[in-house]
Amino acid sequence: MRPKLLLSLWLITDLMLFAASYAAAYFLRVGFIFSSDFPFARFISTVIITAPFWLIVLATTRTFQMTRNQMTLRNFSYISYSALVGLALFSLAYYFRFTLFFSRLLLVYAFGLTVLLVWSWHILFQKIQRAILTKNPPAFPTLVIGATRESRSLIEVLKKNKNPLCPVAVLDGRGAPEKEITGVPVLGKLNKLEEVLEQKKITHLIQCSDLEQSLNLLSACRNRGITYIMLPSVLGMVGRNERVETLEGRAVIIV
Repeated sequence: MRPKLLLSLWLITDLMLFAASYAAAYFLRVGFIFSSDFPFARFISTVIITAPFWLIVLATTRTFQMTRNQMTLRNFSYISYSALVGLALFSLAYYFRFTLFFSRLLLVYAFGLTVLLVWSWHILFQKIQRAILTKNPPAFPTLVIGATRESRSLIEVLKKNKNPLCPVAVLDGRGAPEKEITGVPVLGKLNKLEEVLEQKKITHLIQCSDLEQSLNLLSACRNRGITYIMLPSVLGMVGRNERVETLEGRAVIIV
């Protein structure tokens, strides 16, 4: 329930910010008056018509993923791209409705304010969102497979950054002498997989080792609707230059 409510709030506030950015651009350009030469009602109605289409464009960049870090330059570029598309849609909509437009400088203001306000809000909302999603009980309880240096490092990063994927248990194919890893209990070997998935209400599974168990883990995730994640190091890819792309419509991993 928490993720759905947060996502709904996120989408609504983004729509409001888009409209607010254009309204602020209007008053910055025209002055704090309602110009008779450039009626505000015409302007804002076109903004409202355009806003849902802008939001769809932004959603296609997967910006609204709960696990995405909103502070990266890549995310900034996605928001800038969607703001540019939104500006083009607004310009076309206004032209077809009323033919004439008041100021190109106003469009520059609208673009800059949209990027600045939306990106700033996304960074702030990320902190609010992560605090809510990681509050006990976590919204996305995550099982980590493998008691290794990679898994330890991963757990430390997830906990430090309050990532929505909250590790609640560790299983190791060969058994591990540790009782816990960075505060996360090690509950035994993979023979307890089904039991742990059921008891901990696991929503995500991250495989950090035991490559030979991949099919069994993937099958268990499919049967329960659990999101399966594998670290590249499990496949011996340690260069950190991996990326997922498509080859004639088929997903492939490129190193």
